[in-house]
Amino acid sequence: MLRGGVPVFVDIRADTLNIDERLIEAAITSRTKAIVPVHYAGVACEMDAIMEIARRRGLKVVEDAAQGIMSRYKGRMLGGIGDFAAFSFHETKNIISGEGGALMVNDPGFVERAEIIREKGTDRQRFFRGEIDKYTWQDVGSSFLPGELISAFLAAQIGKSEEIIGRRLEIWHRYHEGLAGLEQSGGIRRPIVPEGCQHNGHLYYVLLPPSSDRASILAGLKHRGVGAVFHYVPLHSSPAGRRFGRVHGALTTTERVSEQLIRLPLWKDMTDPQVDHVVAILGEVIASAS
Repeated sequence: MLRGGVPVFVDIRADTLNIDERLIEAAITSRTKAIVPVHYAGVACEMDAIMEIARRRGLKVVEDAAQGIMSRYKGRMLGGIGDFAAFSFHETKNIISGEGGALMVNDPGFVERAEIIREKGTDRQRFFRGEIDKYTWQDVGSSFLPGELISAFLAAQIGKSEEIIGRRLEIWHRYHEGLAGLEQSGGIRRPIVPEGCQHNGHLYYVLLPPSSDRASILAGLKHRGVGAVFHYVPLHSSPAGRRFGRVHGALTTTERVSEQLIRLPLWKDMTDPQVDHVVAILGEVIASAS
């Protein structure tokens, strides 16, 4: 959430690891401007509840859909539900251009200003459309336009987006089925995708039991040639988060999950035997560590 330009962090849900929509209302003050739900792992936040809170409290909703391209919430595309949304085309995402991203402006009242900010603070786009006979500096801005090579690379990726995401989903589901037994034995917890959420196979993570030694398990995976990582440090505990942000309430789930999560390898050209190998090695390492 944004409160007077200061991010205010609330805890996450234990199932999806997305923002806990039940905690948002209590964190809102007269200075709050917007709610910023992050669609973690390409799985949608509970957008109906979030949009209803925003409507009642007169707030904007900015979707962080960096991981959510082509994911859906109750049939609606992520990035097309809030007032604004941001996508990422970083090299780690499903659709990439190396670096860069896209701003979705779903509120028509902000389209013209978004164009001006993108065009170095000028109304150049209006000039190109023939709406004015010259363009000039109107507002703050910068050079946010991608170069032609980056744009061409991205266009090719977008043209194959269904193929790319389709294969990622196949890999995701192979992981999910292959790790069912390890979950049943208490070795891990698999991701949870609520009904009505159609994700994009962005990443596959597992949660270790609280008693596990994650560092030892990661070292064991690395020793056997599996490059798994622990992912993020919670933003509220980062140097910038402590300096610029605020916390509302206890972030118990966030802090617990940050110590249990392991992200497994997943890329479009990963083969089924490679997925099965990771599943087998993970089971062996967890068994040897217990």
